[in-house]
Amino acid sequence: MVSERRRGLLLGATAYVLWGGFPLYFPLLEPAGAVEILAHRVAWSALTMGLLVVLLRRTGRLRALVADRRRLALLTVAAVTISFNWGTYIYGVTNDRVVEASLGYFINPLVTVLMGVLILRERLRPLQWVAMGVATAAVVVLTLDYGRPPWVALVLAFSFGTYGLAKKSADAPAVESLTLETLLLLPLALGYIGWAVAVGESGFGAHGLGHALLFTTTGVVTAVPLVCFGAAATRVPMVTLGLLQYLAPILQFGLGVLWFHEQMGAGRWTGFGLVWLALAVFTVEAVRHHRRQLRLTALATSA
Repeated sequence: MVSERRRGLLLGATAYVLWGGFPLYFPLLEPAGAVEILAHRVAWSALTMGLLVVLLRRTGRLRALVADRRRLALLTVAAVTISFNWGTYIYGVTNDRVVEASLGYFINPLVTVLMGVLILRERLRPLQWVAMGVATAAVVVLTLDYGRPPWVALVLAFSFGTYGLAKKSADAPAVESLTLETLLLLPLALGYIGWAVAVGESGFGAHGLGHALLFTTTGVVTAVPLVCFGAAATRVPMVTLGLLQYLAPILQFGLGVLWFHEQMGAGRWTGFGLVWLALAVFTVEAVRHHRRQLRLTALATSA
């Protein structure tokens, strides 16, 4: 049991470290634009995930998802929202907005809870309201500092929150669901790639063999952290995964400040400080609530 948990912890950390390192990867595909990179990511991910489904002998599960109209509709919503999420993220990290992109994933847990309140009619506990209030103040401070709302961060947070809600409602296996999502997007992706080639706007193959081969790795880069995350989810508690998720935006923020040398004035430090305070309150409250629920369950069982 201990070794399995350690393995799960390692796999989970690997997934989030890989996601955290994406700001170093996508700029390698330039001078291709964000839309072309997105189209190739969808296309190569569809191929990679399709092969993975075949190798794992899960084609039957994939066909079952397609046949289930409710799940198909939910995963179609997931496909649309993840395309916005991927496209916005690629745009952010290739346009000197790595720090802002990291903000999106810092506030994502708070946005997910907010969506639960607005859509699922869930009730917030007192400290969760405090965290929401502090996070709202952070967005206001950052809006004043940027001179505009942090659109990249907000689109990333809300698109990923919507994606997570659709996936949760569909309750579909990770590998099969991502395969279906990329297959649903594949006609649009191939259509854009074909159009770019036809009008001479394609960066694929125009900058040497090495650059072209980099495009083909987008599928593997998408699949590997997903598989690691899926393996971790079956080995470690969700609370542990919830804490691990902060690894990715921490790494992205560090890369934005230390590697890409993006500016961080007093206003941005204040805004991010408020975000981190909100997350600290939110995380401590979640851990305490989880422990309290475990104690109540133990008492009920012993009685």
